[in-house]
Amino acid sequence: MEKFKFIDLFAGIGGFHVAMEKLGGECVFASEINKFSIATYQENYGMDAGFDICQVAEEEIPAHDVLCGGFPCQAFSKAGKQAGFVDTRGTLFFEIERILKFHRPKYIVLENVRNLVSHDGGNTWRVISAKLKELGYLITESPIIMSPHQLGIPQLRERVYILGILKEHTLLDTLIIDIPTPVKHKTNAKKMLDGKGGDEYRISDYEEMVLDAWDDFMQGIDKKVIGFPVWSEEFRATYDYSKLPLWKQGFIAKNRELYQRNKPFLDGWFKKHDNLEKFVPTHTKFEWQAGDSIKSLWEGIIQFRPSGIRVKRPTEFPALVAMVHIPIIGWEKRRLTPREAANLQSFPKNFKINSNPQQAYKQFGNSVNVEVVKFLADQLFQLGKNT
Repeated sequence: MEKFKFIDLFAGIGGFHVAMEKLGGECVFASEINKFSIATYQENYGMDAGFDICQVAEEEIPAHDVLCGGFPCQAFSKAGKQAGFVDTRGTLFFEIERILKFHRPKYIVLENVRNLVSHDGGNTWRVISAKLKELGYLITESPIIMSPHQLGIPQLRERVYILGILKEHTLLDTLIIDIPTPVKHKTNAKKMLDGKGGDEYRISDYEEMVLDAWDDFMQGIDKKVIGFPVWSEEFRATYDYSKLPLWKQGFIAKNRELYQRNKPFLDGWFKKHDNLEKFVPTHTKFEWQAGDSIKSLWEGIIQFRPSGIRVKRPTEFPALVAMVHIPIIGWEKRRLTPREAANLQSFPKNFKINSNPQQAYKQFGNSVNVEVVKFLADQLFQLGKNT
C-alpha cells in the first residue's frame, strides 16, 4: 500500500504504530489513558497519546485511512466478569463505532482476546459484526484467530483480529484472509533470549527449593505424562469428597490414585521435603504441560500461577499477559527480561523500554504482537487494491 495515515486507539505502547509504520503508515492521532504507557509512547514516537477517547469529539480527530485499535477486553476476557454487551452503548467499542461513522476510513484493524468469539454464546461477535456491516464495512464472516507461533515466533498467544474494508473501496463480495496453519511446538523459545538476564532476574532461593522438590517428584513417579493438576495435599487425605462438584471429584480421585500407585516413593518424597507444609498454598499444586518432550522441570519454561506451578515445553513461551506471571527459563533459573518480552511481541531492537520492569512487563503483556498485525494488515491492504 502507498503512504497512508492511521490512528492508534487504546494505543498502549504502540504495537499497531510499529506495524503500520513498517507498511508505510503515518500516525496522525493516538489515544491512551495509562500514564506509564503514555510516557513510553512519547519516548518512542515523539507523540502525545494522552487523550481519553471518550472525551474526544470525532471531528477533532484528523482524517485517516486506517483505524487501528486493541479495544479493552475486560468485558470479554475469561479473567474478567465477561459482562460483554447487548448493544455497543456504554462500551468502548462504541467509541470506535462513532469515529468510523464520522470519518469512514478505508480500513479497520482491531484486536481483542480469544474469548470474544465465544462470549455470550457468540452474541458479542454478532453485535460487533452487525454494527460494522451497518457502517458499510466488508469484514470476514468469522473473526480471525491467530497466534505469533503461526509465524515462527515462539509465543502461544491466540487473539481475535477484526479486519474490514469500506465497501465503496472494493469490488470484493467476501473478505478472505489467509493465515498459516497452527502447528504447536515447532518453534524454539531459545531464539528469543538475549543472554543478558543478570542476578536481578534470577529466581529466589525459596523458588529454587520449591522447584527442586517438584523436579524430584517428576523424577520419581511412575508416569511422566500427567493429564491433570497435581494437588499434593490430596495424596494422603481421607475425607469424603462425594458431595463436591464432579470436576473436583475427578481431580481428587486421580491424585489419590497417583499416590497409592507411588506410595513408597511419595512417602519418602514428603519426608525428604518436609518443608512442603511451609510452601505458599498454591505452590503445593503442580501442572506438567510438557508431555514427554523433556525429562526435567529445569529443561522447561515455568510459571508460578494462582492455579499452581506450571511447566511447559521449551519450544514456545506462554502468552504474555498484563497480570504479571513472568515466565521462568528453567535451564537458566531466571525470569524473562523485559527486552526478551519485547522480542516475543516483535518490537524492534531500538524500542525504548519503560525503565520500571513491572510496568514494562505489563505493557508488553497488554500489547498486540507487531508481526501478527503487520502480516494481517498487509493482506488487507492488498485486497483493498481490488477497486
